[in-house]
Amino acid sequence: MPHDENQRIEELRGLVNHHDYRYYVLDDPEISDAEYDKLFHELEELENKHPDLVTPDSPTQRVGGRRLEAFNPVTHAVPMLSLDNSLKKIDVIDFDQRVKRGLDLSSEIDYVCEPKLDGLAVELVYENGVLTQASTRGNGQVGEDVTQNIRTIKSVPLRLIVDGHSAPERLEVRAEVILSLQAFKKVNQEREERGEAIFANPRNAAAGSLRQLDPKITASRPLDIYFYGKGAITGVAVRTQMDFLQSIRKMGLKINPFVQTCRGIDAVRHYHAQMQERRDELPYEIDGIVVKVNRFDWQDQLGMKTRSPRWAIAYKFPARQETTQIKDIIVQVGRTGTLTPVALMEPVNIGGVKVSRASLHNQDEVDRKDVRVNDWVVVQRAGDVIPEIVKVMTSRRTGNERTFKLPDTCPVCGDRAVRIEGEAAKRCINLACPAQVKERIFYFASKPAMDIDGLGEKIVDQLVEKKYVNNVADLYYLTRDKLLTLERMAEKSADNLLESIEASKNRSLDRVLYALGIRFVGEHMARVLVQAFGSLENIAEADMSDLLNIYEVGPQVADSVVDFFLSKQNLHIIEQLRSAGVKLKPIQQETKEKLLEGKTFVFTGALETMTRKDAQRATEELGGRAASSVSSHTDYVVVGENPGSKADKAEQLGVKIISENEFRNMAGLN
Repeated sequence: MPHDENQRIEELRGLVNHHDYRYYVLDDPEISDAEYDKLFHELEELENKHPDLVTPDSPTQRVGGRRLEAFNPVTHAVPMLSLDNSLKKIDVIDFDQRVKRGLDLSSEIDYVCEPKLDGLAVELVYENGVLTQASTRGNGQVGEDVTQNIRTIKSVPLRLIVDGHSAPERLEVRAEVILSLQAFKKVNQEREERGEAIFANPRNAAAGSLRQLDPKITASRPLDIYFYGKGAITGVAVRTQMDFLQSIRKMGLKINPFVQTCRGIDAVRHYHAQMQERRDELPYEIDGIVVKVNRFDWQDQLGMKTRSPRWAIAYKFPARQETTQIKDIIVQVGRTGTLTPVALMEPVNIGGVKVSRASLHNQDEVDRKDVRVNDWVVVQRAGDVIPEIVKVMTSRRTGNERTFKLPDTCPVCGDRAVRIEGEAAKRCINLACPAQVKERIFYFASKPAMDIDGLGEKIVDQLVEKKYVNNVADLYYLTRDKLLTLERMAEKSADNLLESIEASKNRSLDRVLYALGIRFVGEHMARVLVQAFGSLENIAEADMSDLLNIYEVGPQVADSVVDFFLSKQNLHIIEQLRSAGVKLKPIQQETKEKLLEGKTFVFTGALETMTRKDAQRATEELGGRAASSVSSHTDYVVVGENPGSKADKAEQLGVKIISENEFRNMAGLN
């Protein structure tokens, strides 16, 4: 390997780590996103070229590792104790008096104060500057190993910044993993669109995200972290809490920008009032402040109680809750058909905001809290998050309360609403439902579906608002004259769009089936169904037993397919597509021998001459099966550059491993 490439890899790692620190920790980037991406991709290419030089602390290795079966236990060298907490001013004054008595002092104490983040407490271990382990707090003595997931958080350095100094031999540092309010909204919106139960608050979302057995799921959630305390340390000496925070900040660990030293308890109370005023301006949830004696020798002198230290306290903010009455529960239909119950309440002021509505999320949530029309309830609002009903005041019931059940029909279009087994949400499955028609059109026209170029968001908005398009089939009945009435639609653009719509009539049946947006029927499953049944008519007529007899089709997919084709409106739209000239033709491969028939292939690593998706499609077109995981039923594992754990699994099971070129020879592609 050329010496300059080795040097360049080290240089690129340093640059990427530096810019990660500037962006995620200091919030002060020095280069554009495009420049950063260029550096990162260059590093990836060089590491792919020289896989023997890839190190665990390389920034390219954040997301990786195998899916875990369970989290392993981790014993904390220094227990992670909880804090005493109080809402009352007098309790904080008493805390200050106890500290002074314990230290036999009458002078004012220096305290370090910082916002009390509402997230999940974790401990990270760095050995000689490299992140080696991360664990949750657990019961304070024993937590769970979440190292793979912590590595996916961009604000966590995989290697400490030491600037020529020796890194601590061992640094155990405590932190809070959080999800910002903006990220929380985004995650919940995505979960609602997939029909999954939404998180009640950012803390639950952060905890649920970090405790995923698959690190790729954690990586998809924009978690953040703030470091606040120490465990065991070897190789570095610090005298105070503030010294420690400033020291780890220089090492690249993110600390809260509002951390402050306060001289005496009056200054602490002033800081508390300031943070309470700023609470709604912050991008994350806080529910108070944390107050700690600054000097570590004084912390040691004060010692611990059974479950909490004597040198720290959480000074919480008053709860932002009010009592009001539910006047009605209505149903809203989301853009993907999800039916959401919403409580309409007597307006009440919470934290300066007038609140009159609260989402009840789904029927399970309504039943769990036993929320009824006319109930008196406790409502809370957290930052800018949608208000939620905390509890029902059953003692105030009079007998005039009414239970609520989501309807079996969509309140917008009147078609059937179904709940698929294993899902929390109930949803309308009518393709023409006005509440979801725009989103269905985007999906239908997307590249892996019908690939209708030029059908952007603004065009779709106008088409629906002008009632030119009420369902996906109406796209094929658009005229040039209608298109020219749209804003900023030139003649050439109209002609190009009509040409693209016309070309989409010849897409293969598996793409049409995928484009219809049936729940759980993605690109691969659409091909499986078309290959198994041969025609759309056969799929529409299949019952549960027919579908469950197909390899890879489980109860969720079968339920969803049966429900979709029971809708008369959906069948009408399919007939409109047929009448418009959409071919709805099965995949025909008469010209190709079924060279791979009966064989199961798994692909791993980066392929050189095709994408993994292209290889999977080619396998299925030639009669084979492309699986996502290795088992005793796998015939071949095709390995590209940097193969992952699938290659290891193949060796363990004795499955034959072949190269990309060998696969191409078998498939007749060379």
